[in-house]
Amino acid sequence: MKQVSSITFGPCYGSLCFSAKRPTLLRFTHHFKFHSTRAMASHIVGLPRIGPKRELKFALESFWDGKSSAEELQNAAAGLRSCIWKQLADAGIKYIPSNTFSYYDQMLDTTAMLGAVPPRYGWKSSEVGLETYFSMARGNAHVPAMEMTKWFDTNYHYIVPELGPHIRFSYASHKAVDEFKEAKALGLDTVPVLIGPVSYLLLSKPARGTEQSFPPLSLLRYILPVYKEVVAELKAAGATWIQFDEPTLVWDLDANQLQAFARAYSELESSLSGLNVLIETYFADVTAEAYKTLTSLKGVTGYGFDLVRGEKTLDLIKDGFPSGKHLFAGVVDGRNIWANDLASSLCTLQALEGIVGKDKIVVSTSCSLLHTAVDIVNETELDKEVKSWLAFAAQKVVEVNALAKALSGHKDEAFFSTNAAAQASRKSSPKVTNEAVQKAAAALKGSDLRRATNVAARLDAQQKKLNLPILPTTTIGSFPQTIDVRRVRREFKDKKISEENYVNAMKEEINKVVKLQEELDIDVLVHGEPERNDMVEYFGEQLSGFAFTSNGWVQSYGSRCVKPPIIYGDVSRPKPMTVFWSSLAQGMTKRPIKGMLTGPVTILNWSFVRNDQPRFKTCYQIALAIKDEVEDLEKAGITVIQIDEPALREGLPLRKAEQALYLGWAVHSFRITNCGVQDTTQIHTHMCYSNFNDIIHSIIDMDADVITIENSKSDEKLLSALPEGLKFGSGIGPGVYDVHSPRIPSDTELCVKIKNIIKVLENNMVWVNPDCGLKTRKYSEVQPALSNMVAAAKYNRRMLRRSD
Repeated sequence: MKQVSSITFGPCYGSLCFSAKRPTLLRFTHHFKFHSTRAMASHIVGLPRIGPKRELKFALESFWDGKSSAEELQNAAAGLRSCIWKQLADAGIKYIPSNTFSYYDQMLDTTAMLGAVPPRYGWKSSEVGLETYFSMARGNAHVPAMEMTKWFDTNYHYIVPELGPHIRFSYASHKAVDEFKEAKALGLDTVPVLIGPVSYLLLSKPARGTEQSFPPLSLLRYILPVYKEVVAELKAAGATWIQFDEPTLVWDLDANQLQAFARAYSELESSLSGLNVLIETYFADVTAEAYKTLTSLKGVTGYGFDLVRGEKTLDLIKDGFPSGKHLFAGVVDGRNIWANDLASSLCTLQALEGIVGKDKIVVSTSCSLLHTAVDIVNETELDKEVKSWLAFAAQKVVEVNALAKALSGHKDEAFFSTNAAAQASRKSSPKVTNEAVQKAAAALKGSDLRRATNVAARLDAQQKKLNLPILPTTTIGSFPQTIDVRRVRREFKDKKISEENYVNAMKEEINKVVKLQEELDIDVLVHGEPERNDMVEYFGEQLSGFAFTSNGWVQSYGSRCVKPPIIYGDVSRPKPMTVFWSSLAQGMTKRPIKGMLTGPVTILNWSFVRNDQPRFKTCYQIALAIKDEVEDLEKAGITVIQIDEPALREGLPLRKAEQALYLGWAVHSFRITNCGVQDTTQIHTHMCYSNFNDIIHSIIDMDADVITIENSKSDEKLLSALPEGLKFGSGIGPGVYDVHSPRIPSDTELCVKIKNIIKVLENNMVWVNPDCGLKTRKYSEVQPALSNMVAAAKYNRRMLRRSD
């Protein structure tokens, strides 16, 4: 197999072009320099599947819109897979993963494999097809989608399996085997990747109608027969390695959960005989107990560890590693875009080699490269110095191979020298440091900045000013971004239209959104955010210390991709960012318009963050910038300001011992943003698609006046799991319908939802709103859904008045 000895991995995974009717593979280009014909011990946990220019996104959306066929979608997907595998092979990677591609989500793929389809989708015990698959992911006209939540502490979302005692598992999707055979037909021997059985169950939830105390882990013995069938087919197809991803091993697991791993792999041992078995963990350290359990599993050939975020795991390995086993050492960061410090990583690998043996160490990524952008070669407008500090997925593959070569005695001195120069440049560059910003942020560490008046007194003052009805209605911020809106924004960015024409077009769109909300009789309005490309990127573009990409897309869920900014230096706000647009909208109506901001913790967690200082320091810098914006909005007459923090929980460390520290500075950062406003200025925040119940007291400690929070897509889990007797103090708006589905809820359905909410929460504190922003929906869906929402709120108002 050929070896890469050049920093150039290639311009992209391939160029795909999708017409309305037919996705066509145009070309694949490779630019490699080859070293030898022997593959070094190198491994990639997983790869991005969206394509360098979001080809999968466009193929999916074309299929969903009925513009292309299932066959065309499948052909486009096959083209992407083929290109990825071939480039990994040409790059010299020995252990190439398969079954890491997904049309939507790898956990949903596993649900399909196990035949664990909830009854509401009407599936009839056969192979799970695309219609059922996408109904589970997105819902349909008749039934809602399954819950979506964050994949550990990343911005990737997975579809949560719904399991109960009466479920009957069956081998219902042969995707893993089919894709292995697909690679085999290309002449490539891949490592099929499966979500491990224990992690699958630990990441599941009780099905609807099942007691919430039901433990999905009790179903372990019922899913193992399906895994055995999959393994048997893979062996028959010629697989020699198999990778089980068991990321829950980095959690604080109890004895019963740890024992489940031992039971599972003991039960699978005979089926796995003749295969090399890799158990992969990632995202954090494993505990000493988990390490002992993992390294004692029967029939396992190798263990994969995240040695970027799991620094303490190194000590466990040094204290003892099982003889004869392979160590897949995740020294190349799969979650951030900074170039690896090759010299430092090589020292780590050499030390590990002395412990585990020369032929037993495999250089790997810390986790799947799914969480980083695809290829920096496609970035032609980045500052050259900043670009030299970065490595996207394609470049990380080269780093893995370069380290494997160096470890085997074939060090590419030129490559290492270029890397060392980039590391030195980053440490000394004046682009990185702003002493005034550093000093201001440092002064915040020991403080406790918050509003002087308690929330009850503030809400009284705000109600006198706003005069809102009981069960006030609002939306979360964004309205549909039509083709015309996106076109105008793109033309302005490309300097094809004047600023005046751009502003007039945005003004017209904002006026349309404001008038629509007035017609719908919504109480607190938004301007719809037509000028914004993304809720983080929009702000980052106006802050110092940020860099931006043209094609640095990362999958968030399904076809939804984000383009995270890169925080490379100290952050400050040179000038107001949103005041003009919010003031413009407020001048169009007498109803309150919400000023819409993204909070500091979310900007931090949804960016590629500098790794040369603690994250809290960067977060405090962002908080001070947002604080300036909040106070300028208030001066401009905006009386309701929403500071979104959907990513608050996302940054929560996976290990409990580290969580209090994070929540302390994260909550403090939010309070910094609004600590100086008047009592009559109402501060909202919004959160979505995470499990918030276990941090609900920290959310209350944020001291917002109103909290809107996702509730519907998770099947009202927020309400069902609230601690008994909990008093929010603030207003709270649990979302009454899921905006990530095209389904339009009826007013009757929404009436029932609101009624259920006010049974649990004080009705004078409840707000009525959707789960999240409306950016991805169409007006044909939004208008009737909001109309039904307002009608349901008004009906419940009348019922409350009658009961008084």
